[in-house]
Amino acid sequence: QVLLEESGGGSVQPGGSLRLSCAVSGFSMRDRDRWSMCWFRQAPGKQREGVAVIDKGGSTRYRPDVLGRFDISKDYVMNTLTLQMSGLKPEDTAKYYCALDFRGRGMLDSAWYDIWGQGAQVSVSL
Repeated sequence: QVLLEESGGGSVQPGGSLRLSCAVSGFSMRDRDRWSMCWFRQAPGKQREGVAVIDKGGSTRYRPDVLGRFDISKDYVMNTLTLQMSGLKPEDTAKYYCALDFRGRGMLDSAWYDIWGQGAQVSVSL
């Protein structure tokens, strides 16, 4: 069974930084030939939106409003996905989810993803 578990959420003031991690179990990021993993977020009353995606080859994509502030990366030793967030803004406040696409399509659209974590809350306010 493949499981994803997010950690590292919290509250921070505007301009601050947070680091989200997604621990992957039941699936080896290093050994599988093809996959992609994405961070999504959903604010109250809004649709879930793709934030950043990375594939097995290391290609990344970001939504425009986080480009230059967020950095997605993978760690084969720990078998984790990470999202380093800096320059946080109140509009970044949301519950953040990691998700896995077994076929490695590298999309920011939630419809392509097979496995989801439970989410981690990120709150940005004064």
